[in-house]
Amino acid sequence: MKTIQDVTQRVRAEYLEMPGLQLKAEQVQRLCGIERTTCQMVLDTLVNAKFLCVKADGHYARVTEGLLWRPQSAKAELRTDARSKKAS
Repeated sequence: MKTIQDVTQRVRAEYLEMPGLQLKAEQVQRLCGIERTTCQMVLDTLVNAKFLCVKADGHYARVTEGLLWRPQSAKAELRTDARSKKAS
């Protein structure tokens, strides 16, 4: 028998393993093989912990989705002043 903590860790792991994952409660229920009440308790727990959020269409997604830091590509500066000519 799975505990709520076990199922919560499983759902958290699924969202961490698959970036961009967005599932409705019924899909999480099928994925984890759990009953509806348990599934809703787990989802509520993860929403309260600010790990998941509920979108307007009912999908659960990671709160940090789209907010992850991505390094910017380096850009070279083009200097046309006299100082740049002296440096070369």
